[in-house]
Formats: sequence, structure tokens, C-alpha cells
Amino acid sequence: MEEEARKQPNVAKEYRNDEIIVYWEPSLCIHSANCLAMNPRVFDSMRRPWIDLSEADADEVADAVMACPSGALHFKRLDGGAEEETNGTTRLYARRDGPIWVRGAVRIVDHEGTLIREDTRAALCRCGQSANKPFCDNTHRKIGFRTG
Repeated sequence: MEEEARKQPNVAKEYRNDEIIVYWEPSLCIHSANCLAMNPRVFDSMRRPWIDLSEADADEVADAVMACPSGALHFKRLDGGAEEETNGTTRLYARRDGPIWVRGAVRIVDHEGTLIREDTRAALCRCGQSANKPFCDNTHRKIGFRTG
């Protein structure tokens, strides 16, 4: 799987054990490092593979995944545990000098009404320079984007 992902860097990667599956979409990752901060035993960007599910129980893994603001990380429980939920309320958070984080019932469509993504979390570009619009790709950091 790691070799295939090197050839196609935007392919979603899957990490699993008997309790939980974690999906990672590199093209959506903005490297906020929330997952690393929440559970550095499981998520370690210096290790390959960088996700080791043997280091925590499924609840701890799920909590760390839910801290991902971009929706690059998701999970599916295999042990009957709680799945990711949304209460239907959509909330937007404009991050200082950065993207807009969206949480809740997220449905993104283009100007023709074509569905781009339906999710529970997203990080949307605010600087206008992302190569992955409408999603943030951290270009705001490279160009020195400031919100005031």
C-alpha cells in the first residue's frame, strides 16, 4: 500500500485492525497536527507507516481522528463502537491567517450544482491561491496570507 501511495500521492490510504479502520486522504491533509497532538503513540509523522493502530484502543483513535479539521482522516468502527456523527448543524470557523474550517453537515457543490464533496469536516481555502480549491492546501503559509 505504501508503494502504491508513493506513485499516486492523492490516493486514500487505509489502516485497520480488528476494531477500527482509519482512512487518510493526503490531498485533503493540511498538516494541522491535531491527530499527532491528540495521540502521538498512534499518529507519528516520522514513522512509516505513520499510523499504528496497535498503540491505542478504538475510542482513543476515533477521538484523535475527530480532531482533524480538514476531513483528511475518517474512521469506521468494526467493533460496534460509536461512528462519526453530525447533528446537522453546520458551523464555520475562520482561522486567523488561514482557512475556513467547516464542521457539521458539509455539502460542497460547484457553480453548476455538481457535488464536489459531502462530509462532516472540511478546510476551505480563504487566500484564493490553493492548487486544490475549494480546499486549503496550506498555500496561505507560503504566500504570507494575513487576515488583519
